[in-house]
Amino acid sequence: MHISRLKLKNWRNFKSGEIQDLPESVYILGPNAAGKSNLLDAIRFLRDVSKHRGGGLQDAIERRGGVGKIRCLHARADTEILIEADVVDDSDTLIWRYELGFNIPPKGKRDPQVTKERVTSFQPDGASAVLLERPGPPEKSDELLLRETHIEQISANAKFRDLADFFSGATYVHLVPQLLKFGDQIGGRVIDDDPFGQEFMLRIARTTPRIREARLKRIETALRTIVPHLEDLRFLNDDITGHPHLEIRFKHHRPRGARQREDQFSDGTLRIMSILWLLQERGNSPLLLEEPELSLNEEIVAQLPRIMASVKSKSRSGRQYIITTHSEALLSNSGIDPRGIVIITPSDDGSSVRGVSEDEKSALCAGLSAAEAVLPNARKTGQLDLLL
Repeated sequence: MHISRLKLKNWRNFKSGEIQDLPESVYILGPNAAGKSNLLDAIRFLRDVSKHRGGGLQDAIERRGGVGKIRCLHARADTEILIEADVVDDSDTLIWRYELGFNIPPKGKRDPQVTKERVTSFQPDGASAVLLERPGPPEKSDELLLRETHIEQISANAKFRDLADFFSGATYVHLVPQLLKFGDQIGGRVIDDDPFGQEFMLRIARTTPRIREARLKRIETALRTIVPHLEDLRFLNDDITGHPHLEIRFKHHRPRGARQREDQFSDGTLRIMSILWLLQERGNSPLLLEEPELSLNEEIVAQLPRIMASVKSKSRSGRQYIITTHSEALLSNSGIDPRGIVIITPSDDGSSVRGVSEDEKSALCAGLSAAEAVLPNARKTGQLDLLL
């Protein structure tokens, strides 16, 4: 399954916005502070709301600093925050639509309340059925029920639990290599869901040996094309501390080669290894990646779409990945589906979001890459022109 449509109202940068017909690989473009990360955060929000443990609407809002920090600054009379998402199956057939609205009530307790929650199920023949419509009669007499969504409650989401599992399984990664390399020295609390890769080694260690070795072998094969002198990649546990490690052997003048552990890897190597590992994890939920090009040589970045597609195909993973990027090298790959290019443009009335225009699509179909046909338009902002 994957998200094919996302509609936002009063969500952070976006007073309103909608993107449709999204494929399994999505690239989000736009200048700094336009709202690329905030677009990803709408999907993360649905994930946090849908969690059966340690989640829910109130927790998801509180993590983001409250409704006031989430609501678009350009919201006027209509201050409701709304997220809609369509989910399709592997044949691109619409199967679910989820709509969630919330706001602070005008009187009484100031706790956020659900203003709208609707789940629609679609059949292959196009027939649809509304499985949930809120607020309903019980909530008119007891407004406390509106503090929670039904998608977060196991007792209430039985008819659409597959949808709840789909959202709650989404993974967000913006790996910070230093947290992985020097985690023992830095110490401190690991943030829920580990978005910065502090426990990436434990993630590998918890995988069964057979699956772990197969995944590492695919990563090794991919890395051979971009990491000079790499001979092999292996997983091991430290005999003294018991801590898990990754070890790479490089060709060397010594007969047995030179070995390095993850604290000696380059930042770029750690980032690409984490991406390739996550792409292989089974499941249907989206993988959200922030700027995978960071710390990587441009020649390697240009190969990323091909490498990612190859690893994903060989591991038979059906995950959708949604990537934010500024990289010309990444977008120079001619195999990027035009449907998967999303452009965010800031303005004085909030950011707008769109797919490729007809002119851009024609240029892509004529053989130009997204870096040539779309990225220059995505970089244009009035503020930048003014500064220059």
